[in-house]
Amino acid sequence: METIKLKTNLHSLIDKIEDTELLVQLNKILNNCISKEKVSWDSLSKEEKKSIEEGLKQLENGEGVDFEEVNKSFDEWLKG
Repeated sequence: METIKLKTNLHSLIDKIEDTELLVQLNKILNNCISKEKVSWDSLSKEEKKSIEEGLKQLENGEGVDFEEVNKSFDEWLKG
């Protein structure tokens, strides 16, 4: 897909989002991708740190999800 079409599609999708928290998270993701700055542990919120720590514990307990399965789920989610 051409860049202009991708941007137009993204604008359209974002305009449809009513969930403020989702918009905040998308904004963080996009800002991080554009700035390419490393995020320091100290800059994370308590909730973000807790989520990361829980994820690491899950991995240690063998509760991880295969990368291919994540990609498949993500692709399905994007299709709607």
